[in-house]
Amino acid sequence: MTHHPHVHGIVPGGGLSLDGQHWVACKPGFFLPVRVLSQLFRRLFLEKLCDAHRAGKLQFFGEHEALAETRIFNDWLKPLRLCNWVVYAKRPFAGPAAVLTYLSRYTHRVAIANSRLIALDERGVTFKWKDYRAKQRYRHKTMTLAPDEFIRRFLLHVLPSRFHRIRHYGLIANTQRKDNLIKARELLNVHETQLADDNEVNDFDKTKDGQLNSIYVCPDCGAPMCIIDTFTRGQLPRAPPLKTDRSLCV
Repeated sequence: MTHHPHVHGIVPGGGLSLDGQHWVACKPGFFLPVRVLSQLFRRLFLEKLCDAHRAGKLQFFGEHEALAETRIFNDWLKPLRLCNWVVYAKRPFAGPAAVLTYLSRYTHRVAIANSRLIALDERGVTFKWKDYRAKQRYRHKTMTLAPDEFIRRFLLHVLPSRFHRIRHYGLIANTQRKDNLIKARELLNVHETQLADDNEVNDFDKTKDGQLNSIYVCPDCGAPMCIIDTFTRGQLPRAPPLKTDRSLCV
């Protein structure tokens, strides 16, 4: 619930050749040189930061007001150019499906689930949280915040107006995604029937009682779509929140 801006990225282990006639795969067990990537990321990040400072897009307040001056700002950046920037990359243990399941929690859910909310009373909002620095049996803890502080932290996770939560580049860019995916599947000998079979055992397509949803394929990008609920005529999409003394709906 604290302010922690970051970006998740999914990169395929290969791509189409320049002529579009071959699939170029990365080496087995090797994707990108991490040390080179860390130095490249450091340079690009600091260059964009300096560009934003020269354009007057950065604002400083309180004890950091002096950073508005170019010389002081450049001196402040010098240590950042010398220290190592850590870029962490590893192969997913459970395969691509597990990665998508993990990222879907960020892209299709709010900052905190209702199941983590314990109480709302005169002390404030009490909720469960996980301390990853503690040992396994001591990780799950509870925290109580004043209502205004809880709302402030929650609103940190509300995206600005017109901000795109998910962006697609390269192979799956919106303008050429359909053709590229068809060509990639052809070169990799992956057929639509095989995709449907693989997705039938994917956790994405299971309901809470373990039943599999029907699989449909998006006519635009070819990705599988699943039914999560069916509404009858006149039925409301969701019930109004219940007002109770010991609950808080988010």
